[in-house]
Amino acid sequence: MHRDDTRVVRIGDRKIGGGNPVLIQSMTNTRTEEVEATVAQILELERAGCEIVRCTVPTMEAASALGQIRKRIHIPLVADIHFDYRLAIAAMENGADKIRINPGNIGGEDRVRAVVETAREKDIPIRIGVNSGSLEKALVEKYGGVSAEGIVESALDKVRMVEELGYENLVISIKSSDVMMCVRAHELLAGQTDHPIHVGITESGTVQSGNIKSAIGLGIILNQGIGDTIRVSLTGNPVEEIRSARLILRTLGLRKGGIEVVSCPTCGRTRIDLIGLADKVEKLAEGYELDIKVAVMGCAVNGPGEAREADLGIAGGQGEGLLFRRGEIVRKVPEDQLLSALKEELDGLQRNCMV
Repeated sequence: MHRDDTRVVRIGDRKIGGGNPVLIQSMTNTRTEEVEATVAQILELERAGCEIVRCTVPTMEAASALGQIRKRIHIPLVADIHFDYRLAIAAMENGADKIRINPGNIGGEDRVRAVVETAREKDIPIRIGVNSGSLEKALVEKYGGVSAEGIVESALDKVRMVEELGYENLVISIKSSDVMMCVRAHELLAGQTDHPIHVGITESGTVQSGNIKSAIGLGIILNQGIGDTIRVSLTGNPVEEIRSARLILRTLGLRKGGIEVVSCPTCGRTRIDLIGLADKVEKLAEGYELDIKVAVMGCAVNGPGEAREADLGIAGGQGEGLLFRRGEIVRKVPEDQLLSALKEELDGLQRNCMV
């Protein structure tokens, strides 16, 4: 099932599925009960480009806090629930735009039914999530270990459980830390459901290793037309998840807007602090919504030509550098003024876009 053909699900004021843009999610790592800290982190995530945010709800105090949090943020709020069905109900009563549950770990059918009835009453979507680490023993034995087939069967069993209660406002999530198992599971799932799919590589690791695993896994899955919303799960500041997700989507052509920064890998010809400069340019670029490519090159001889397709760029020399547009040299600038010269150009482009 291609993302253009999945069902449309409304989460707050956003929509996923049915060909709508793939939305970026993250999850707070504050204690949800601590409203000020949680709101501050969500607002930071919003500024980075987060479009849906999830908070854990392990206590009734956390469920109650959602009401205060919801009033002070600007993106849909998802409540993450495990084990206690009453927390799911309380989260919805306190303003959650969506809940994430595993129907298999919140009790019997009567408890699942109670959650579904509240969701139906308030028209709140349910994300049914299954992770490889929590796969049922029977399915592990059936498939001779944790497998893509077992993960999918488990998820679809939970989906049917809710559908049989007459509710189909659902999103499905299946995750594994094994990248290729996760890819295979999504390929299998997409052929058996038209519910929108939330995609991520769970427990992927630190910012460095997690980014590599997520880029490979999400890249393969998304490029097949699978996935309606994503989270890059990293052990680090959640803001890093947003930056990575935006870059993955933009690289795949699924998202436009924002500056793409390209830079050369440096070599023996480099005579300026190219690594430091490239880092500064990347940070500078975050403040603009221009849909352009900016190049940072280490060689004033070949740099402009090698980055001819870039809209704007700088190329280093001996204590100085060249500012260029689409391969054409604009002017020569001292090394310590390269960043400010680039900023002037970006500011000018931004002003022209606003006219």
